[in-house]
Amino acid sequence: MQVVQSVADVRRIHLELGGSWGLVPTMGYLHAGHVSLVERARAENDHVAASIFVNPTQFGPNEDLAAYPRDLARDLSLLEAAGTDLVWTPPVEEVYPAGFQTYVTVEEVTKPLEGAARPTHFRGVATVVAKLFNVFQPDRAYFGQKDAQQVVVLRQMARDLDFPLEIVVCPIRREADGLALSSRNTYLTPEQRAAAPVLFRALCAAQEAWLAGEHDGEGLRRVMRDVLAREPLARPDYVSAANPQTLVELGDARRGVLLSMAVRIGKARLIDNLLLAQEA
Repeated sequence: MQVVQSVADVRRIHLELGGSWGLVPTMGYLHAGHVSLVERARAENDHVAASIFVNPTQFGPNEDLAAYPRDLARDLSLLEAAGTDLVWTPPVEEVYPAGFQTYVTVEEVTKPLEGAARPTHFRGVATVVAKLFNVFQPDRAYFGQKDAQQVVVLRQMARDLDFPLEIVVCPIRREADGLALSSRNTYLTPEQRAAAPVLFRALCAAQEAWLAGEHDGEGLRRVMRDVLAREPLARPDYVSAANPQTLVELGDARRGVLLSMAVRIGKARLIDNLLLAQEA
């Protein structure tokens, strides 16, 4: 496994090795969900590349950039064990050099949900991922379904800007009690960790209601809010039953729906989702 910091080295290695490439973009502090993306990429490409970069432009002024967990040595060990060929660990000035002034803005699908709470977040995400696509020039890029809105935004960006790659979305990895794996789970105290599976319970309750015939979007949102309300530590930011492509809140959800939520438990802000689709 080769670990490099410069754009020039990434491009040189890509050219030297040739073949097809799968890219796994990360902000580090890896868990089994990230490893599953690498394993999927390993199975579908000749070579696997990953990036480890805590991207400052996707953090708002009151968010946890400085506190974001980091463990580069552990991350590199996990990536090597999973079969990664190339890892880019750039310093901030390599990604955003002096005088940098170009940003990628995706419009409508960034406005609701996470975008409403974090208005500059997706500009940072789209910009850094566009740079990653340009630097690595992968055949496929791998993302987790946990960041459902991010997937919608990046698919829109790739389509609009004609990036010649496939975006592959992989299932959410969960703990035994349903909590979605996340680097931010490390912020939870033991009491908060015991409360955190309420997100998945709320999603599952709405899924059961949908399967039983509850196809009114507000009815589904009410089911999720009712479950969350029974957990004293849970403070919802939003609860959504939206169109999976446009992220517009649905009235009639019979054809399919993206159930999602952001919930604060202690200082951690947790997100989770379930995608429900009517069988063809």
